Amino acid sequence: MRAPDPKKNLRVAALAAGVAVGMVGLAYASVPLYRLFCQVTGFAGTTQRAEAAPQRTTEKTVVVRFDANTSGSLEWGFHAAQTAMTVKLGEQNMAYYRATNNSARTVTGTAVFNVTPVTAGAYFNKIQCFCFTEQTLKPGESVEMPVDFFVDPDMLDDPDAVDIKEITLSYTFYPVDKPKAVSEAPAASGSVTN
Repeated sequence: MRAPDPKKNLRVAALAAGVAVGMVGLAYASVPLYRLFCQVTGFAGTTQRAEAAPQRTTEKTVVVRFDANTSGSLEWGFHAAQTAMTVKLGEQNMAYYRATNNSARTVTGTAVFNVTPVTAGAYFNKIQCFCFTEQTLKPGESVEMPVDFFVDPDMLDDPDAVDIKEITLSYTFYPVDKPKAVSEAPAASGSVTN
């Protein structure tokens, strides 16, 4: 029987440690990579971000419905100012949501969003949205938050999306434990009222 080779054992241990570190790194990177994948492809109803609406519009229209929800642990009233809009593909539109802090303390919240049907996510573009920033509201304070958006006319070229007649934009607000930055103005992307 041969004696164990210390160099060989050291190589195996280093390789195992490298694999473990790589797996931990992949675990941390998987969420941002998945989020980036969803943003680029519209997968899972993730909407796109745009600087401006396209130069072309069409006469084709879709109905956009607006849904508003809050986490059970967030004492906010949250609703869409309008339940639906009929929009032309390529046309820039603006919708409004309103949030009210019904608690007795200052609370910061952040919204997550999705679009259904999920195929429409690749064509639903937001130019301005309150979901890009945290919202801080004092007790009893309300904020009106705009969503500036368009539905890309390229949807007409996609055989899986061309027949979509209705899109639902859904937001859910969650509390933020530690806000990134609390400024004097509670909500930079909307107008605040008491």
